[in-house]
Amino acid sequence: MAGSRTISHPLSLAAALLALVAATQAPAHGQATKDEPKAKAKATPKPAPTKPPLPPTAGNVPYGDHPRQVLDFYKAESKEPTPLVVFIHGGGWVNGDKYGLGAGTIKALQAEGISVAAINYRYTTQADEAGIKPPVKWPIEDAVRAIQFLRSKAGEWNIDKTRIGATGGSAGACSSLWLAFHDDVAKPDSPDPIARESSRLACAAVGGAQTTLDPKPLREWIPNYRYGGHAFGFKGPNGRDSAFQILYDHRDEVLPWIKEYSPMEHAGAGDPPVFLDYPQQDKPPVLGEEQKDPTHSAVMALPLVDKLKAAGVEAHLAYPGHKDPEYASTTAFLIAKLKAPASKP
Repeated sequence: MAGSRTISHPLSLAAALLALVAATQAPAHGQATKDEPKAKAKATPKPAPTKPPLPPTAGNVPYGDHPRQVLDFYKAESKEPTPLVVFIHGGGWVNGDKYGLGAGTIKALQAEGISVAAINYRYTTQADEAGIKPPVKWPIEDAVRAIQFLRSKAGEWNIDKTRIGATGGSAGACSSLWLAFHDDVAKPDSPDPIARESSRLACAAVGGAQTTLDPKPLREWIPNYRYGGHAFGFKGPNGRDSAFQILYDHRDEVLPWIKEYSPMEHAGAGDPPVFLDYPQQDKPPVLGEEQKDPTHSAVMALPLVDKLKAAGVEAHLAYPGHKDPEYASTTAFLIAKLKAPASKP
């Protein structure tokens, strides 16, 4: 919700607890892991691209000190300050790269006078190794810092600070929604000029988004849901999927973390318009039904859309067989919203 609130990290679990849980506990409910054999049988994912889809105007620009804290900027030619779309890649916060943004999307946005930035960020695995609790803190904070950094470059890169939108898939979509809904983290009195910049967005258009990281409603909405334990430092005997049950069993112990890093917890009146696309949805989403791809199911969008609309926030939901009547795609939505009359973030 709109306002002025800094990112908080209210809980500090003992490292020994997480280590003990990871070493000794396995999922108690078959529904948390029943799809794992199927997942293991899937084809090996394609390797991440190793070069930008187009030559960037400015490439690998650091917005922090870590090697992963870099971004590419693709400038749209314009005499007036341009809107900006920020791409946050997916990959479970454990892999992926800014080069995953397609050249066609960049060109389509630039043709409409909209500049583009694609960011890398620190993975949860790197945060875990550094002892950061919860590990999801790093990719979320990096998304915030990148937005603030880009605003600080407005004069040099001809960016309209009031027209910045975010996009991405899966984990990148979750980060984008967090940015869209969380109160502004700007610190006007900070000695760091970047930290003084706003973190708020004008809109967000995402694909396959996780709208919450809370295992309790997720298990109720999608009985075979199994993603997210690693975001809070839990490790299961069969990888990230089995860590979900451990998160579920220890939910109360990390509830402040869950509430802080779940986008839906922050959604409410005054938030920017959003477009939620679920291209892998294979049937009409129904709360309480198992899903073929639970991690990217449109079922997660249903409660969020209801909450946003009840608060008077514009929200669009699309999936195969259910087109949005106003916007044909996430890109079309971003163009329409960012070229509309500007409003203060």
